[in-house]
This record gives sequence, C-alpha cells and structure tokens, in this order.
Amino acid sequence: MKVIGFGDNIVDRFLDRKVIYPGGNCVNFAVLARRSGLDAAYVGVFGSDVLGDFVRSALVEEGVDISRCVTREGPNGVTEIEVVDGDRVFLGWNNGGVTLSQPFELQPEHLAYLATADLVHSSVYSASESQLPLVRDTGALVSFDYSSEPDRRTDDYLSRTAPYVDLALLSLGGRTRHSAEHELRRVVAAGATLAVGTRGADGAVLFDGNEFLTQGAEPVDPRRFADTMGCGDAFLTGMVVSLLKAGWTKLSRPSTHSLLEALSVAASAAAAQCYVEGAFGYGQPVATPTRI
Repeated sequence: MKVIGFGDNIVDRFLDRKVIYPGGNCVNFAVLARRSGLDAAYVGVFGSDVLGDFVRSALVEEGVDISRCVTREGPNGVTEIEVVDGDRVFLGWNNGGVTLSQPFELQPEHLAYLATADLVHSSVYSASESQLPLVRDTGALVSFDYSSEPDRRTDDYLSRTAPYVDLALLSLGGRTRHSAEHELRRVVAAGATLAVGTRGADGAVLFDGNEFLTQGAEPVDPRRFADTMGCGDAFLTGMVVSLLKAGWTKLSRPSTHSLLEALSVAASAAAAQCYVEGAFGYGQPVATPTRI
C-alpha cells in the first residue's frame, strides 16, 4: 500500500524550548504512515533556506519519497509555538512561506504519480483546494484535514472541497457532542464520504452518512507526556492505515466493524503521539529566535 501527503510542510519553532522541529500536516502524515509500514511519499514545495533543507533532510532520513517535490526561492514555512500545561499554543507564523505564496500546481506527470497511491492526503494549510478535483480524478482515495478554523468550514469552502474528499478530519475540541455532530453532518452533506471529528479528552465522533460512531480518548501517562503536537495527524494516519489494511478502496466502502476498529487504532496512535517531542522528533536546538 502507498500513500502520499500533498501540500504543506513547516518548521515548528518552540520558543520555550529553543528547539525547532520539522512538521506540517502533510509531512507528518507521510512520516507516520511510513513508520506504520506503508510506502509513503510527500509532494510539496520547500523553501530555499536552511529551514527547507531541515525538513527535507528529515524526510529523507525517514525513507519518505520526496522525488517529486520542488524548491522555490524564498522562505520555508515556520510557526512559533509554546507549550502551556502540556498543550501546544500557536503564537504566529510567516504565512506558510513558499508553500502558500508559490503553491504546488499539479502537472500531468504529477497526476500520474499520484495515481500510483491508494490514498492522497492534503489539508487547509496546503493551498491545494483548486487541485482537489485533479487529485480525485487520479482514482486515489482522498483525505483532507479541515483543522479547527471556522473560515475553513463555511458553506462556500465546503462546496469547493468536500465533493472530492473521501475522509474529512475536523478538530472539534471544546464542542458539545450535539455541535460536533452538526459539523460532521454539514461536511458529509457537502459531499464528503466520511467525516470524523476529534474532541481531545472527549474522544472522537465519526459520521458515515447514516450513523454516528464514537471513540473514547485513550489515557496518557503524565510521567511520559511531551506535548500534543501532531496528535490529530497521528489520529488520522492511524485511521487511514487501519482502513486501507481492511480493504478500503473507492469501490469498497468500509464496514461499520472496520470503522470502529480504525477509530480504536486512531485513538491509540494519538495517545502514543503525546510521548513524542514535536511532530516526529528531529529537534534541533537554536538560539533564542527573533519573533515573527
């Protein structure tokens, strides 16, 4: 099985630790899938600076194929983060660097490459919305992270993305069960096949268009806790890997049993991620950085 992360990469700069880590939704997905035993690739844009080199080197070390990536003149994306009571708090970013200012545009050779994957994953941070119909036409399944920002779940945004998405992930921490179910219904009504919402310590809810399935959060050992960076990405990756291994394809819809099993695997993956510094390690100490 093969998966591809298509879109964002970022450097996470922890101001309190004075450490930088490679990351980005689509990069994290590719790395975690590779660690789960799948053939994994990343397709995206690196900046021409040392931060772009930093992310690229980590992906090569992890065995993720980056042969279709491009490097553009300009800064790589970087976020500034602090850990407060164990949770990562985003303080600012440089607008995604070249990933967003000069986004990847798929050409025929790229589409042929995406067609070799069982699933392609992208996100709201990837400037990939206009490319989703092309990705869909490759025949690969498509997963998409809608994150937590309300402006990425307007009716207009959903109409431009959800019809091309097989599995949508929403971050719904702090939402009531009723509110979470309402959001998942909206995403499926807009065209997504499956929609799952993570709710932090309250677990997760999935809607398959017919019924809601729930999953509790797995306990975490506070003595080993590092931070919550990448927990949503770990959840999604765990779910995707489980469903693909169970035979999920465009022509074979997951059974309720497969979905419940995938939710359980995803919860375990998210809990295990709490013991990892940054998204997948590779922390590098830096001098006290200048704020963005």
